Amino acid sequence: MAPQTGTNYAYLRPEHPPRRRGRRWPWIVAGLLVPVVVAGGVIWALRTQGSPEQTADDYLAAWSGQDYAAMRELVADPPADFERRHRRFLADLKATKAGFHRPEPSGDGVVGFVATLTGEHDWRYSGKLKLVESGRTWKVAWSPATLHPLLQEGRSLRVITEQADPPPVVAADGTTVSTPDAPGSVQQLVAGIKQTLPDRFATPRRSRIDLYEGGKVLRSVVKPEGDRPVRTTVDLKVHRAAARALEGVSEPRSLVALRASTGEILAAVNAPGGFNRALLGKYPPGSTFKVVTASALVADGTEPAQRVACPAERNIGGFPFHNAGYKDFGTLPFRDAFAHSCNTTFGELAVAELNGGRLGEVAKSFGFGVPITPGAPAVRAEFPAPKDDTDLASAAIGQGRVLASPLNMASVAAAIASGAYRPPTLVKDERIPSAQPSRPRPLEKGVVAALRDLMPAVVTDGTANAVRFPPGTAGKTGTAEYGSGKEPPSHSWFIGYKGDLAFAVVVEGGGAGSAVAAPIAARFLRALP
Repeated sequence: MAPQTGTNYAYLRPEHPPRRRGRRWPWIVAGLLVPVVVAGGVIWALRTQGSPEQTADDYLAAWSGQDYAAMRELVADPPADFERRHRRFLADLKATKAGFHRPEPSGDGVVGFVATLTGEHDWRYSGKLKLVESGRTWKVAWSPATLHPLLQEGRSLRVITEQADPPPVVAADGTTVSTPDAPGSVQQLVAGIKQTLPDRFATPRRSRIDLYEGGKVLRSVVKPEGDRPVRTTVDLKVHRAAARALEGVSEPRSLVALRASTGEILAAVNAPGGFNRALLGKYPPGSTFKVVTASALVADGTEPAQRVACPAERNIGGFPFHNAGYKDFGTLPFRDAFAHSCNTTFGELAVAELNGGRLGEVAKSFGFGVPITPGAPAVRAEFPAPKDDTDLASAAIGQGRVLASPLNMASVAAAIASGAYRPPTLVKDERIPSAQPSRPRPLEKGVVAALRDLMPAVVTDGTANAVRFPPGTAGKTGTAEYGSGKEPPSHSWFIGYKGDLAFAVVVEGGGAGSAVAAPIAARFLRALP
């Protein structure tokens, strides 16, 4: 029988009697029980449109855009105050922006989502959407738990913000050192850190998220995050050894110790307190600067075994230079001239070999003239361009207008120990750009090899050979004159390294470096754990 126009005969079989109108039959399609309606000789399959995941995606997209009208259309039975509840939810959490997404499909009519709230308290949490069939479409079965799983009628989540204490400052091992019972020199460093990084120590505002029922707090859902401490490189064991080594000396004194391979400040001790001479003191470095001068000479071809003259006195540029005690060492290897700290040798060689700014270039490679930002106030080492031969010869032996702090000179010793100059650092905090370690500046391999030969000779055969240093110590004494007169007063210096530990000692007005500063350095090394 030919089909009539306008009638659908799909699924009708002539041999079967016609069914009554309006009778509903279940129809199994692809494993789903789908209701069907037979009417007017036509079988209609009433299938639910879309999918739970698609509805969830549409709902979450609208929620991310705060399109509450679109959200409402996707809810099976929205409450009358649907929009107000959502706006209040974000307002209570002080969120200025919210994003919602579905990480992966879920089953059983439940679709999980992840919420990311941005505002006074950034927060990320997981929630669930319950999907139901309504009017042949998938809808969200909304309840307060749709906003957050902990919510129900009468409950709310609120951000609570309050003032908190500034972050503590801690040593390398985590010990808090920003307390009144910390060693005085460490407190000086802490004060310097707070001065340099005021934003890090501004009174912080911390927030938490509490679950309320009415006006009563049920519990804290998200506890306030403690501000991470400001971590320093200070090693309290090294600090204690340095403090003990400075005992028994009456003049103002300081000792700085670094980890040579990183430039980390392990200790910066001052006695007496009141002035942080370790980082802020400016002194002529005296013969400790010969480490820099020797590096420049070696880089320009001077060999440790090369024989040089070391008379008791030498006129350079019209000014008389003399060795300590007017000692005459005659002709000797350059290595021995360094070990005996021959002023006449270094003054004369500097004028002959290092004119035209060469010494200044090498001094800069050791940090002279370059600002340093360890995380606390610290002075830069100064090497003004020499005006004439006399000025150059004075600079070559660490006198004249050359100035440096103990921290500066400890960095010079560390450069020889590690093979590269590294700006010193005191604070380790990835949130502070100035606290990030700077790229090391490698020294010439020949220079490093030569100075590692020259500096041990000072301890074994030279000016410090009478001091009982632990084996493996290398260093340089310094006696830096200041003031005026035929026998002006002098600061006592010793810089050196042992293994990966570099250090500098200065005693204001202490006299000969071999007599005062060198013994302090030896006591320090012996006191280390």
